[in-house]
Amino acid sequence: MLRLVLLSILQSMLLCGGQVMLKLAVLSMDKTQGKWDFFVHSLLLNWQLACCGILFTGAGLMWMYILRHFPFSNAYPLTALSFVFGMLAAMWVFHESVSYWQWAGILFILIGCFFLTR
Repeated sequence: MLRLVLLSILQSMLLCGGQVMLKLAVLSMDKTQGKWDFFVHSLLLNWQLACCGILFTGAGLMWMYILRHFPFSNAYPLTALSFVFGMLAAMWVFHESVSYWQWAGILFILIGCFFLTR
């Protein structure tokens, strides 16, 4: 079970990293939509978008490995760990404030993951 938890943490971190890079990519895109320059500079030459694709691919491959080697009923609930990493990324990368209610939700997710792995 420890192996599943560690793999799920890594998969959730890759997934969250992909989401962070996607947001950074969208924020860095030009506002001149509909022109060829927009397509070339904002999509094809956007390094954050490329990193997003790499991280999503890694998360997908990790998820396929997890599904192949562990019961779905154990593996799928652990995907909720991506919400925990997403909240931390919101604070550290995007400097967003997190309410006590959001922290309570994260605590419930962690408690649920703890009980699911017992």
